[in-house]
Amino acid sequence: MSTVLGGAAKAADLTPDVRAAVRDLILVLADSKRLLGMRYGNWILGAPELEAGIACASMAQDEWGHARLLYALLKDFGDDVEQLEHGRSAAEYRSIEALDHEPGSWPELVAINAFVDMALTIQLEALTQSTYLPLRQRVQKLLEEEAFHAAHGAAWLRRIGRAGAEGQKTMRAAVDAVVPVVLRWFGPDSTRAHALQEASIIDSVGSGMRARFVERAAALIRDIDGSGFSGLEPDFSNFDESTRRTPGTAPDERTIAQIRGDRNRAFLMD
Repeated sequence: MSTVLGGAAKAADLTPDVRAAVRDLILVLADSKRLLGMRYGNWILGAPELEAGIACASMAQDEWGHARLLYALLKDFGDDVEQLEHGRSAAEYRSIEALDHEPGSWPELVAINAFVDMALTIQLEALTQSTYLPLRQRVQKLLEEEAFHAAHGAAWLRRIGRAGAEGQKTMRAAVDAVVPVVLRWFGPDSTRAHALQEASIIDSVGSGMRARFVERAAALIRDIDGSGFSGLEPDFSNFDESTRRTPGTAPDERTIAQIRGDRNRAFLMD
């Protein structure tokens, strides 16, 4: 493998198995950030306070920008970025399953803000020393914009969790729905994952990132009602490692149609 500055300067420098796994990981991250941005964006006018709506607008803008940067990397792998952004059906998306449906309440969005955003950040952190240079060069910029997201999610989770018994119950239910999906999303300690680690693309396989997530999330979850995690060992028996999803599942088609801009793309002018 040819290297530049201690790493691979382009996708062609990676071995075929590592190249396929890196491409899949970038698409998983890009799709997840695109969907997360949409979920934030849809709450700009539905947040309980003006400041929270403004925060949703800012976080949505960040996530959409991150998605664009990540999609652009896929040109190096031979992908048609225009097709990826505007030509795929919902069934072709690789976003984390916790984002498949619009949150039905503000506590559900807060759980996504606190824990889905955290999981994506932990995965990005595992890439900060990646030997695939185009990815490594972009990761730090993405991480710099994530600190506010984490602070916002944590503040609202604690606020709702401390708002009495009903707040605790509602917030805990939202967290319990999201966290198991996130823990599974990091994936198994498979041959494919170890190949990425051995090539120094990532610094940890799934179990290591799960441990980082649990350590970071535990205090937040205890702040709700004093209890902790349950069911820490995910079931990977029906898990597609390339998409990090359960086969046959997909985001809702209405959201994907919005993301593609179906209603208004006819007005684009060259």
